[in-house]
Amino acid sequence: MDQKSMLRRIGGLIVVSVAVLGIFVLRLVEFQLIKGKEFLGQAESVTSYEFSISAARGEIVDRYGRSLASNQSGYNLVINKLTLTGDLNETIRQLIMILQENGEEWNDTIPLDSGENGAYQFTDGEDTAAQKRLSTLKEKLGLQQYATANQVMARIVETYELEEFDPYWQRLIGGVRYQMQLEEFSVQNSFVLAKNISARTVATVKERSLTLTGAEVVETSYRVYEDGTLLPHYLGSVGSITSEQWWVTDENGTVTTPLRDKGYNMNDVIGQSGLEAYAEERLRGKDGTQQVTRDRNGVIVSSEVLEVPQPGETVVTTINRDLQAAVNEALANLITTMQQTKADNKGGRVTSGAIVVLDVKTGGILAIANYPSYDLNLYQTNYSEYSQDPNLPLMRRATSGLYTPGSSFKPAVALDGLLSGTITGSSTVFCARTFTLYDDYQPICQMINHGVGPIDVVHALTHSCNTFFYDTGHKLGLEHFDEMATRLGLATETGFELGEATGSLTHTTDENYSNGLELQAAIGQGNTQVTPIQLATYANTLANKGTRYKTHIVAGYRDTNTGELIEEVQPEVVESIEDTVGAFSLIEQGMLGAARASSALKNYPLNIAVKTGSPQRWEKDHTGKYYTNSTVIAYGPVEDPQIAIGAVLEWGGGGSNLLPLIANVFDAYYSENSSNLDPVAEGQLLP
Repeated sequence: MDQKSMLRRIGGLIVVSVAVLGIFVLRLVEFQLIKGKEFLGQAESVTSYEFSISAARGEIVDRYGRSLASNQSGYNLVINKLTLTGDLNETIRQLIMILQENGEEWNDTIPLDSGENGAYQFTDGEDTAAQKRLSTLKEKLGLQQYATANQVMARIVETYELEEFDPYWQRLIGGVRYQMQLEEFSVQNSFVLAKNISARTVATVKERSLTLTGAEVVETSYRVYEDGTLLPHYLGSVGSITSEQWWVTDENGTVTTPLRDKGYNMNDVIGQSGLEAYAEERLRGKDGTQQVTRDRNGVIVSSEVLEVPQPGETVVTTINRDLQAAVNEALANLITTMQQTKADNKGGRVTSGAIVVLDVKTGGILAIANYPSYDLNLYQTNYSEYSQDPNLPLMRRATSGLYTPGSSFKPAVALDGLLSGTITGSSTVFCARTFTLYDDYQPICQMINHGVGPIDVVHALTHSCNTFFYDTGHKLGLEHFDEMATRLGLATETGFELGEATGSLTHTTDENYSNGLELQAAIGQGNTQVTPIQLATYANTLANKGTRYKTHIVAGYRDTNTGELIEEVQPEVVESIEDTVGAFSLIEQGMLGAARASSALKNYPLNIAVKTGSPQRWEKDHTGKYYTNSTVIAYGPVEDPQIAIGAVLEWGGGGSNLLPLIANVFDAYYSENSSNLDPVAEGQLLP
């Protein structure tokens, strides 16, 4: 190629390069100078929002890993401000119409309703929580606390621009709008209008998605209980966060939001009672985060999960599900049978009862039953019925019911006498039926199957001789045997995690104290009141010859994804009573004799130690005799105790009526229902 041709080519390339460079320069000038503000505005109008992704709630299982509380998929109807383009009030109206057509409920807690002649009225009661809700309503609407219901409704119409709607829709839409304000509805906090909606509602909302902008069907999970009657009082319940839980006012009048500080949203579900509330921090899991970005026209341009939600932990309980079901049934059957077959003052009037079964080796609760009871799955639906039932099915009798123990208290007095040296195994008291120590109070001993004469501690327990314990209790002194009763687990906290009544013993400082009260306290009456769970703990301590374990229902926690053990609750000794004289063995002999002397247990194939009680009630029958409750403590087999029991029947007609229940519990414990299962609790949690 000659030199001229080369120069022409190079010149051409230079011209092309200059032209291309010129185009770039012109475009840069256009971007930076001519349209710079426009493009900057577009860039800055892109906005990102972060939303929480709810974590799945952890399960609650029994000691063998069998489910007690789990989750089920469902759908919520949600209003998302980020995608809402139409009129909010009209959107709410359309959604309520769909919910009404399908028989659904929606999120509206405003305590306001229309009365006669178009007048409005407040619907809440007079309790503190109701008054606080009403006060919050007026405060949120900027009204004085003396504002009337009509004034509140007028402000709702004005605040939420509902003038174009008729009064019927003003109330419905206004209720939802206020709830949205209460739950801080925003582009980052969607509002749950309805929970667990039906398939028909899901389909209708999706079919109308083009006109119902902002309305979304969101998949979620709901708490379900495989058998709602199994352990309702102690599994507890979950529910939406209330305004009282969200806004907390301290003693100085300062309002705080502690749940928000813990990462909750106001429309979250939280444990409200029982294990669900106790283990809330372990069960709730860790919510994830989703980032949604939209441009200035409201078009969503991207959606990204920044953090995947982590499910809550699995709570392992000490409960044996099969035994729990059997104990529930046995208690209910005993009470209904007694109502049908017993005389009025012999147990025919029995209304209710409770029983607790403990693992002797650990203090873990294997079964805990209350009667009457209820179905946890129907709790919200049937709450009014449950709460108005005169037999109080919602009452946690096993842990909160306070009862006079009667003669089941006598082993505590006997043990104190033996350990203190006040009596020995061969000491006797002469029983002349009437105890004549005091002139002003001379109670009669109603000992069965034993004549007048001397009696020792073993036979006094076997035949329940009041005179022996009047005498021993008087020699010991009231406060002395009270201390022993407390060490054994009576009228003191047992360690139960879900809350319990403490009860009380009879003291010399009591306002009604007298010589007679001292004697009554020695046989478990007087002012002494204990719970069934304390009776079971007491029986457990006797079975362990003085070692008292913390009574508990939580065995540990597991990782829901991997099953890996996170934490195990070890059995905890809270009291040790030293015995150098064989006192516990003597108590056991007397209690074993009591079982063999009863018609219900005399031929039972296992050796069971029992002590019944027939504490008097205040009420009298038509003959002038006092009605009685029934109490019992039991453990066995005595050669190597496995379970300990405490039980009570209200209007039970005497302790012996509970002995068939003791036999039924041991039958159930030794049945083969769970023999092929591996325990996953209390020192035996699987790796």
